Amino acid sequence: MSGAATLLRDVFGFDAFRPGQEEIIHTVATGCNTLAIMPTGGGKSLCFQIPALMREGVTVVISPLIALMRDQVRALRAAGVEAGALTSGNTEEETTEVWQALEAGRLRLLYIAPERLAAGSSLGMLRRIGVGLIAVDEAHCVSQWGHDFRPDYLRIGELRRALNVPLAAFTATADAETRDEIVEKLFDGQPPQTFLQGFDRPNIHMAFAAKDNPRAQIMAFAAARKGQSGIVYCGTRAKTETLARALLDAGHSACAYHGGMEAEARRIVEGRFSSEDGLIVVATVAFGMGVDKPDIRWVAHADLPKSIEGYYQEIGRAGRDGAPAETLTLFGPDDIRLRRTQIDEGLAPPERRMADHGRLNALLGLAEALECRRATLLRYFGEQATPCGNCDLCDTPPETFDGTEAVRKALSAILRTGESFGSGHLIDILTGTATDKVRQRGHEALPTFGVGRDMDKRGWQGVFRQMMGHDLIRPDRERHGALVMTETARPILRGEEGVTLRRDTIDHTPRPAVRALVSDEDAPLLSALKAKRRALAEAAGVPAYIVFNDRTLIEMAETRPETLDQMARISGVGAKKLERFGAEFLEVITGAREPVHPTRRKLAGSTAGEVYDRLMQAQADLNRGETGIDRPLSCSSALLAKVASQRPRTAQEMQRLLGEKYADRFGAAFLAALHLQE
Repeated sequence: MSGAATLLRDVFGFDAFRPGQEEIIHTVATGCNTLAIMPTGGGKSLCFQIPALMREGVTVVISPLIALMRDQVRALRAAGVEAGALTSGNTEEETTEVWQALEAGRLRLLYIAPERLAAGSSLGMLRRIGVGLIAVDEAHCVSQWGHDFRPDYLRIGELRRALNVPLAAFTATADAETRDEIVEKLFDGQPPQTFLQGFDRPNIHMAFAAKDNPRAQIMAFAAARKGQSGIVYCGTRAKTETLARALLDAGHSACAYHGGMEAEARRIVEGRFSSEDGLIVVATVAFGMGVDKPDIRWVAHADLPKSIEGYYQEIGRAGRDGAPAETLTLFGPDDIRLRRTQIDEGLAPPERRMADHGRLNALLGLAEALECRRATLLRYFGEQATPCGNCDLCDTPPETFDGTEAVRKALSAILRTGESFGSGHLIDILTGTATDKVRQRGHEALPTFGVGRDMDKRGWQGVFRQMMGHDLIRPDRERHGALVMTETARPILRGEEGVTLRRDTIDHTPRPAVRALVSDEDAPLLSALKAKRRALAEAAGVPAYIVFNDRTLIEMAETRPETLDQMARISGVGAKKLERFGAEFLEVITGAREPVHPTRRKLAGSTAGEVYDRLMQAQADLNRGETGIDRPLSCSSALLAKVASQRPRTAQEMQRLLGEKYADRFGAAFLAALHLQE
């Protein structure tokens, strides 16, 4: 069986493993139970796809979404790997084709949804087909602590015990509680070989902005990236539809996606997003888990996510090809109030609610950070990082001020009004605005009335939002959302601690310069390569990235290969794709199709291809013999390929391979050409 590095190069077209991949692949391939926590876009799929080609038997891949399974199967087939999926979305013909491949022993990877494990016939079927390995994608779904819990994942542990085969589990986000539950549910508490590969995605630019006409902020962000694939996450179904319409009206290709849509309508959106360049999907979190489209160039949040893990998972859908990607997250006091209320009104036990508040606090700390976002995010996941230079705070360090006095004034107003009011009324008191509500309650007589006149209303809104972000105050659901002080705030109120705040930048949405994928000189060629990709993808009925992803096209545009051998060295161009698409893209780059014989095309990128070229030249020189007057004679392309691959070392070996007639004319010259390789 081929080694991992050979499969990586020849099948998937990559010259080197990403960090951690090789060790994980070796562990899985040797039959060890494995848990791998890898960053989104870190190459998790290859960590079970390559072992599947190294091991005997069928590898069963349990994955949460039909769209994801179908995309991975198409990508594997495009790379020449026999793979199939048994899903509720299959046509009768597709299901028959999968069964035929299983019965014939051709199928190497079988994708199934966890819900299929509920069927009584599934275990018998899996025993019959000879499963050698179980791979679990999005393994955090097994955990009650995870943000995408799926009850059917709980059956996977039973399946592993019944089949008595190794199991490899993969996820991008799993904190300590989630990891412990994965080990308990999937591995019966017996710790597997565990890999924690880090969470950094350095190609993703992170930015946050306080809400100020959020629709206009999102529209401006999308306008600067027109023609690029993106996702906008919204907190409500209604908002996805209104924002999608606004984007359509502004000339974007856009559509909505949420859990209230019919299943067929959701499938249509998933299919469009996979296949169309430049489509924007405006969605709730129902869209995204398992999204494997590698060339999503940006992700925006029109509302604050539920937790820091959810934020990380959602922005991680951008830039999975490693090329530059951008994100923007909008947030405001209403978001914070909503998220707190959702946690408090949930049915989870008290310890879970406390943990959920902690996860929200971590996200709010990231939103209100005063230093590098990436360093703040990675610290939450237990990693250290220096300032990244690729976030809004590194681009433009925020202006800060000692907010201790302002916070103490705000806390005093909250306490003197009995912790019974929201920020709007409290700001009126602080700024000395005698509204009817203030006068009716006699609050103009409070010592705190007017003590905050040195700051305008917008400035105080920023202070209250940051106080909520630092968990100094929280909305109380028992008092209809009135703000109450937390224990965290008491040392500040007593003068024992200080607090630094940002000058509120509510009137400025960060707009990092759109990062060009290639130089101005290479941009026209990249556009032409994308057009060719789109045409080939439409003809084959597959998503564009199944042909080649953006990063591969970028490398083509920058290096401009002139031969198929040079094309074979481009990252992402495996042997099967080179044979199928190489000449088409070479024609775009060079302006003329290279006349390459199919036999030679199969050798492209290998040393045998270079030897074949020398043999062809030697044959051309001797086509009419050494004198140039003999009868023309030439070997077939298949025979030359055999010589190039087998490389006979003696005249006798050459004669056995060529036959006497061809050996007499070409034998010595062919041996000389072969020796040049040594």
